[in-house]
Amino acid sequence: MSMNVFEALYTTRAMRRVKPDPIPLEVQRAVLDAAVRAPSGGNQQNWRFMLVDSPEVKAELGPLYRDGLRQLFDSYYRPLLDQADDQARRVFASAQHLADNFENYPLMLFAFVQHDPSGGSIFPAVWNAQLAARAHAVGTALTSILGIFYPKQTLSVLGVPDGEGWRLACTVTFGYPTGRWGVAPRRPVHLVSYRNRWGDPVGFTVDEPLWREQP
Repeated sequence: MSMNVFEALYTTRAMRRVKPDPIPLEVQRAVLDAAVRAPSGGNQQNWRFMLVDSPEVKAELGPLYRDGLRQLFDSYYRPLLDQADDQARRVFASAQHLADNFENYPLMLFAFVQHDPSGGSIFPAVWNAQLAARAHAVGTALTSILGIFYPKQTLSVLGVPDGEGWRLACTVTFGYPTGRWGVAPRRPVHLVSYRNRWGDPVGFTVDEPLWREQP
């Protein structure tokens, strides 16, 4: 399946509301094959990918994920929740939806790194996987909750060997979206970018997305 690269880049946003329909193996193959083509520091490829579609495994991880999100909402996000506007509340509700429906996602990708605390190699690979999924009309959402709040328990549930330096970098949910694709609203690039020194103008403005979906 082919897709304009800019359409993939501009419309691959977090899609947490998805159908329970299974993801075909051919799509799974395409997603992981795209993932391993990403740049890797020193070409070491010190990564591992695990697909999870077992109801039993998801049932073990779901309670951990929900408690991790609760801890996040009760700590770092508490001030943001207390002052959230309508858009922010929608974002938090979407995150809560993922937690509440963790076991219902038809497929998940767990990405692991070995002796790579920066994630400099794994995240390009994960993004490749998400772009490939988008090309097959599959929505994705990346989360690091389990790796932050329950790293040891998660590795144990997934049977990851102990003592080899493996760390869970992130989890990505997969599913066919219930909503529509579109360009996500973001702060304009000239408000978050500088040139040469912090705070100096980047030298151009982008008031509207440079790629727009064709009618």
